Amino acid sequence: MEEIIIRKAVRKDCAAMLELIKELANYEKALHEVTLTLEQFMEDGFGKSPVWGAFVAEFNGEIVGISLYYDRYSTWKGRRLYLEDLVVTEKLRGKQIGKKLFEATLEHGKSNQYSGMVFQVLNWNEPAINFYKKYSPKFDDEWFNVSIEFK
Repeated sequence: MEEIIIRKAVRKDCAAMLELIKELANYEKALHEVTLTLEQFMEDGFGKSPVWGAFVAEFNGEIVGISLYYDRYSTWKGRRLYLEDLVVTEKLRGKQIGKKLFEATLEHGKSNQYSGMVFQVLNWNEPAINFYKKYSPKFDDEWFNVSIEFK
């Protein structure tokens, strides 16, 4: 297998990144929930006030994986890195690409003095749960996920 390159995302990666996000949403049986436009995605990541950062995995010049994160603040712990999505295209899963992306994100958090990293995983997604267990995370069963949609 040729080399996988892990690098910071740039604006021109956004279309491929959004396709991977849609692939993940489809896997999670929620493709209909993706309403984000490419233009908004690009503005949110590379506009005047970027709110997210990302690493991409590149193979043969193609974006095949992403790790998208943003800042979160805990009044108990301080700055936390929030991992929003870790996605590797289905045809290349099992080749350590997710591991490389995840570890690049962990290193980003550590080197930028975050107090830790938090994320969610669906309770039925056994492959993802097993992947994360390798990093000795704390799975929290006390809190509910809550969201309010603004229409």
